[in-house]
Amino acid sequence: MMTLILDDTKDKMSKAIESLSANLNTLRSGRANANILNGIEIDYYGEMTPISQMASISIQEGRIIVIKPFDKSVLKGIEHAINVSSLGLPPNSDGTMIRLTIPALTGETRKSLCKDVKKFAEAGKVAIRNVRRDANDDAKKEESFTEDVEKNCLEKIQKLTDEAIVMVDQIADEKEKEIMTV
Repeated sequence: MMTLILDDTKDKMSKAIESLSANLNTLRSGRANANILNGIEIDYYGEMTPISQMASISIQEGRIIVIKPFDKSVLKGIEHAINVSSLGLPPNSDGTMIRLTIPALTGETRKSLCKDVKKFAEAGKVAIRNVRRDANDDAKKEESFTEDVEKNCLEKIQKLTDEAIVMVDQIADEKEKEIMTV
């Protein structure tokens, strides 16, 4: 039973870390990154569809994202979705493809993005602590555990939590370094 609780805890904590990484990938740094388009969807025949399913996305010269729709009729829709998104990047269309030029980040923008990284990291830590709380509750409710087994289980849960928090800090530090690199 203890291994079941620990495996479940480890799995949930790794999912929280994956979620953090996915959220951090949506933040733009000084380099072009196709992941900043994640979450932007277009109304395609009544269905909200992600850009990545409607177009090929590539990076040119490190600072330009090229979006080539499979169906040319959705070009205006993609352009509109990018305009109304929170990206703050004006799309440049030539009738067959859209180019997004990623401008160099100013010092103020870099600091603002680092604050966002810290917010995402703190949210990740909160999610991990919530997993720990639930696992501790499960261990305390388990009637087949003796006092020693329960204590051992709680210690292992805390160790998993500490390892996950260290990983969150490492991921956040790497993203901050990437953003602050000129």
